Amino acid sequence: MKVAVLGAGAIGAYVGAALHRAGADVHLVARGPHLAAMRQHGVRVRSPRGDFTAHPHATDDPAEVGPVDYVFLGLKANAYADCGPLITPLLGATTAVVAAQNGIPWWYFHRHGGPYDGHRVESVDPDGAVSAVLAPERAVGCVVYAATELEGPGVIRHLEGTRFSVGEPDRSVSTRCVAFSEAMQAGGLKCPVEPDLRSDIWLKLLGNISFNPISALSRATMRQMCLHGGTRKVIEIMMTETLTVANALGCEVGVSIERRLAGAERVGDHRTSTLQDLERGKPLELDALLAAVVELADITGVDVPTLRTVHAISDLLALRSAA
Repeated sequence: MKVAVLGAGAIGAYVGAALHRAGADVHLVARGPHLAAMRQHGVRVRSPRGDFTAHPHATDDPAEVGPVDYVFLGLKANAYADCGPLITPLLGATTAVVAAQNGIPWWYFHRHGGPYDGHRVESVDPDGAVSAVLAPERAVGCVVYAATELEGPGVIRHLEGTRFSVGEPDRSVSTRCVAFSEAMQAGGLKCPVEPDLRSDIWLKLLGNISFNPISALSRATMRQMCLHGGTRKVIEIMMTETLTVANALGCEVGVSIERRLAGAERVGDHRTSTLQDLERGKPLELDALLAAVVELADITGVDVPTLRTVHAISDLLALRSAA
């Protein structure tokens, strides 16, 4: 199995290192000091499950790699529309793109069925710009439950979780999903093939849609947000509104809000990816997390006043941080 990891940051390099340990032919696409460190020292993983180092091929030129069986897409969703020059050399006739993104994916309504089948979510696929680069037919959805941080160039700090759920937009259990799942498991990760991955998307989104923007606005960790009474209440309301939108689209999330909050509190003083991006001066990945759900609320007629308020404030933060 030949795999390219496009965007080999904290999550991408962690997955690439695991797949390399499993014997896959892995190619990490990265840049800058992080790339230099991985070339010289390999990917150094620091984890409570045990430290290890893997030495997959690392490059900043996808043309060196050529077509692969799978592209594991570790880029932020807001970079998808512009990734054409990077991903095109990696695509063969049957290449699958495993998109490990937070929030609502660009392929959400691809082969969805029902009244919204084929509907484009403008917030994450403006004017079809992402679909033009990443054909929905190539997409294998991936919901990431692992928490990692880039501790330094070439050094990945694995905090907790090893689950990467994957699934097809049409809900089939495909050969390509099963093969990828088996390779991930051989590398020590959990990778169930979920026929209804959209339920997993909403389950993960419950946390991302609330904790991520609130953490960026407050600079607080997961534990701090859970323990602050006022913030906890706002997060509960945001989660309730999100569940209402999911239910309107036919998705049932089988976890209570209280259980979701308890899980987040157990993570401890972890800084969300949005807060990490803000601190590093990177663009904030809020369209797929917040704007898309507000858009879905509009098409389903669901009232989401708290989501709209937090979106308005965090969108201004994103604009100011990008200026």
